[in-house]
Amino acid sequence: MNILRRVFSGLLLIIGVIALNFFLLQLAPGDTAEAIAGSMGGASEELLAEIRQTYGLDKPVLSQLFIYLGDVITFDLGTSYFYNQPVSSLIAQRIGPTILLVLSAIFLSLCIGVPLGVMAAEKPSGGLSYSVTLLALVGYATPVFWSGLMFVIFFASVIPIFPVQGFEDISLRKASFFVRSLDVLHHLILPAITLAIIYLAQYSRMARASMIETLSSDYIRTARAKGLSELTVVYKHGLRNAVLPIITLAGLQFGNLLSGAILVETVFNWPGLGRLIFDAILARDYPTILGVLIISSVMVIVANMLSDMGYRLADPRILKQG
Repeated sequence: MNILRRVFSGLLLIIGVIALNFFLLQLAPGDTAEAIAGSMGGASEELLAEIRQTYGLDKPVLSQLFIYLGDVITFDLGTSYFYNQPVSSLIAQRIGPTILLVLSAIFLSLCIGVPLGVMAAEKPSGGLSYSVTLLALVGYATPVFWSGLMFVIFFASVIPIFPVQGFEDISLRKASFFVRSLDVLHHLILPAITLAIIYLAQYSRMARASMIETLSSDYIRTARAKGLSELTVVYKHGLRNAVLPIITLAGLQFGNLLSGAILVETVFNWPGLGRLIFDAILARDYPTILGVLIISSVMVIVANMLSDMGYRLADPRILKQG
């Protein structure tokens, strides 16, 4: 019942996101019909009138919204003004690279940031603790686009060992699956690291603060008094409770990861949803913009549900209460 309630709330949230973004796009300056006509090389009154009629732009705003909501219910996200293709097809082509980039960034930030925070918490006054704190401050304060540009400059001219643009090498498209996978991972390294830096900093600081508090708890002192090894005390008893706020933070920041992916994909010419919505905004391609926002909203809602499930699995007391 709890899951059904969350799904229903998620559906209402998606409808709200569609309506809000629809009206915000309508308030944007400029005329969509003129933007479409401009791409065709002309903007006569007859052509503008035909475009408005073809795309339903001559109808009242509320009518356009209800028509669009009806299409979305049937999984029809419309046709792109700029690409002249179904929006669902465009998203299907781009969503894979974005998911790969975002999940890789989450994996790197959690697998590196959490252990660093735990090791720093074992000796809060030690050199490692101060180093992690300094690293976290620098990583958190560094803009994503600046890090990406620095990586592009460094690995394009100084040490050219990683590709700085694209998703794969075109010359390897007929190679085996294993070779192509390695090539994609080779292209993924710099974008994933760039996107992960700021979140690695946050997770390391969160893990350090949470572990310091957890290691001072009574049950930790009891575990040590029983003669358990320090490794067991820290990673089996302490980390399981300290990781709870990190799980919550990771779920809440999934939307920030998607927004950060727009900048990263633009810098590295990564063919994902971020690059797609960037081009769509420049072309005033409303159906594509709305389609990407809907898919992004669904991904954020699913990520929050998964983080909530992970929280419940990590803390059996919540599972019993739910």
